Amino acid sequence: MNILAWVVLGLIAGAIAKAIDPAARGGGILGTLILGIVGAFVGGILATLLTTGHLVLTAASLSIPGIIVAVLGAIIAVFIWHRTAGVRTY
Repeated sequence: MNILAWVVLGLIAGAIAKAIDPAARGGGILGTLILGIVGAFVGGILATLLTTGHLVLTAASLSIPGIIVAVLGAIIAVFIWHRTAGVRTY
C-alpha cells in the first residue's frame, strides 16, 4: 500500500475510533493519523491470526472491511495503551 493510502486509512480509522471510544482523545490530526495506522497494523495482525491461525505482520487495506478492521484495531490499541501506561479516564 502506498503512502497516500496509509494516510487516508489512518485518518479515517483514527477519526472513527476517536468518535467511538471516549478514552481516545487529544493528539490532534497527527495523533489521529498515528492511531489509525497503529490500528491498521493491530487489526490486520489479529484478523490474519483469526482467519489463518498464523501470526503474520500485516496491515488492513484501504477498503470497507479494511477500515472496519483498522477501527477495531485502533480501539484495541487505545485500550492496551491505557492499561499499560496507567492512564486513568473518568
